[in-house]
Amino acid sequence: MSDPGVSTAPDERPDGVESLLLGQRPHLTRAQVADAAGVPLDSATELWRQLGFPHAADDDVAFADADVEALRLAHDLMALGILSDDSQAALVRTWGRAFARLADWQTALLARVAEQVPGSSPAEQLALLTAEVVPRVEQLQSYAWRRHLASAANRLLAIDDPTAPTHRLAVGFVDIVGFTSRSKALGDAELVDWIEGFEDAASGLVLDHGGQVIKTIGDEVLFVAGDVAGAVEIALTMTARGADEDDPFPAVRAGIALGDVVTRLGDVFGPTVNIAARLTSVARPGTVLVDAVAHEELDPRRRARGADDADAGASDEADDEREPEDHRDGPYRFRRVPRVSVKGYSRLEPWVVRRVSGS
Repeated sequence: MSDPGVSTAPDERPDGVESLLLGQRPHLTRAQVADAAGVPLDSATELWRQLGFPHAADDDVAFADADVEALRLAHDLMALGILSDDSQAALVRTWGRAFARLADWQTALLARVAEQVPGSSPAEQLALLTAEVVPRVEQLQSYAWRRHLASAANRLLAIDDPTAPTHRLAVGFVDIVGFTSRSKALGDAELVDWIEGFEDAASGLVLDHGGQVIKTIGDEVLFVAGDVAGAVEIALTMTARGADEDDPFPAVRAGIALGDVVTRLGDVFGPTVNIAARLTSVARPGTVLVDAVAHEELDPRRRARGADDADAGASDEADDEREPEDHRDGPYRFRRVPRVSVKGYSRLEPWVVRRVSGS
C-alpha cells in the first residue's frame, strides 16, 4: 500500500475521493451533461432521480465526463429496446437502491479501516485507501455480476417458456422463532452479528440445495426452488439445525407452497408467495408446513388418486375422508393440520412434513 504520509499524493484535497471515483473533479452542470450526451434535460433529470442521486440545482457544478458517458449508455439501451418506457423506471430504481446500499456499507467499511491507518487527516487517508481498494472491488463486483448473470441465464433456459408471465416454483419462508424477545436482550452490535450469522448460514443452505435466495427481511428468509422436494430439504435442514442446542443457528419455523409465481426484478409475487407466508405465520416452532399442492407433489399416491378422482368427479370432502391424518411416503412423514383461516385465505390445508427417521 502507498505511504499515507506522502504529502504529494494527488488526492489530498477534501474532494479527493470524489475526484478519484469519478475520474476527474466535477466541472459540469446537469444541463451541460444532458447537452453533451444529446439527451433531453428532463429525461436526464428523471434518470438521476430514479437512480437516487442527490438533487442538483441548475447551476451546481456536480458532474463529470463519466456522467455524460453513463447518460449516453442509458440512452443507447433505450434505443435498443433493452430499457423500454414501461420498464425503465422500475429497473433503474432497483439499480439505484441496490448500489446505494452497497456504497453506504462499503464507504463505512473504508472509513473504519482508514481510522487505523496513520496519516495527516481522515480525508487523505480515505482517499489513499480508496485508490488501493476501489479498483479491486470494482473488478470483483463485475465478476460477481457476470457469474450471477450466467446462473440466471441457465435458470431461464431450463424453463419451457421463458417468456411466460408466471413460472411454477416452490416458495419458502423461514422465520426466526422468538425474534422480538431475543433482539431486546442483545446490544446493537450483538444483534447485527446474530442477524448476519443467520442470513449467512441460511443463504448457504439454500444455495447448497439448489435454491435461490430472493431476499432476507431481518428475521426472515424468502427463497424459491425449482422443485418442492428441494425446498422441503432446505426448510427441514434449517429447522433441524435450529433444534440443535449446540448449533448457534436460531430456532425457526417454515412454510412452503407450490404454484405459479410472478418473477420481477429479482422478486417474486402472487398467491403462492402469499400462501407460503401465511403458512409460516401459523407454523409451530421447529416445524415445516406445506400447502395441499406441495403435499400432493411430494406424495405419489395422492397424485395418482387425484387423477382418478378428477376422472370420477370426486369432491374435496370425499378426498379429505380418505386421506390418512398421519402417513408416510418415501423419506417424509406427513401429518394433516386442521384447516386454518388466515388473512386472504379462508380454508388453507396445511400439512406438517418431517423426515422419516434414518432418511
